[in-house]
Amino acid sequence: MTEPRLTHVDETGAARMVDVSAKPVTARVATAAGRVLVSPEVVALLRGAGVPKGDAVAVARIAGIAGAKRTPDLVPLCHPIALHGVTVDLEITDEAVEITATARTADRTGVEMEALTSVAVAGLTMIDMVKAVDPRASITDVRLLTKSGGKSGDWSR
Repeated sequence: MTEPRLTHVDETGAARMVDVSAKPVTARVATAAGRVLVSPEVVALLRGAGVPKGDAVAVARIAGIAGAKRTPDLVPLCHPIALHGVTVDLEITDEAVEITATARTADRTGVEMEALTSVAVAGLTMIDMVKAVDPRASITDVRLLTKSGGKSGDWSR
């Protein structure tokens, strides 16, 4: 068995984009999650009349989808891949907005970074939408939940 190593670093320690041209195209899915901790006032507004900037949940959902699509522009060594589907779900709890994003493709490399970026961008957008009411809102626990497809197969947290 070979020693584990960072895939985006070559033998000399230089950053590189991994060559995936010889890998087969397979169906790949990744789901990530995170939360935005908010005040009780924000929870009440999100469950009721809404925040001053408008429909925060709808805007955050659209931002999460856009974030997934822009991942290779934001994360320098990510491959541009064809996204075939992105879903972003937001659930208002008593102390947070729970965000879950799933990205799908049929390509030579996975969609984990797209799912994670989707959650992060949706979270940042939620903060932008609620900051006038709650400047202490914060993103936490952004993490990969599951991935499937490719040579390494299925993985679940």
